[in-house]
Amino acid sequence: MAKREQHAGFWANMSEPALYKRNQGRLTRQLSAVGAALIVFLGLWTLSNGPLGGSDNVWIRVGIPTALGAAGAWAIYRVVNYPKFADFLISVEAEMDKVTWATRQDLYRSTIVVIVVMFFLGAILFTYDLIWSWFFQLIGFLQIGPGGGPTG
Repeated sequence: MAKREQHAGFWANMSEPALYKRNQGRLTRQLSAVGAALIVFLGLWTLSNGPLGGSDNVWIRVGIPTALGAAGAWAIYRVVNYPKFADFLISVEAEMDKVTWATRQDLYRSTIVVIVVMFFLGAILFTYDLIWSWFFQLIGFLQIGPGGGPTG
């Protein structure tokens, strides 16, 4: 039985500046960090223009979001280098390298098939609706008025 790698706890890893498996899963980690940074930036922008936007004090309106942004940047940097999450991102990138993507011609043909099938299913459902409407009018369960809606 192979030994499992022992990792320090979450908070110990958050304070460590070293990179975990530096060259593995680089693109996936970078894109994950950019996505998280965008979310943090939009949240800080909203904070600066929303609840803190009414303050005349620049240190409050700009300083608090800047401090939170620095803390968020460090947290993002550490989270993408947290061993369990980094191993997950490395695995994701390895699996994405195995994917075979459809050619433009295959994509075009598949799209045409989906559109044709959707129109066909729409026509079938329309036909079923007409048949059931006719049947319910025939037995007197549904009465359609001159405006096309049910009568009271």
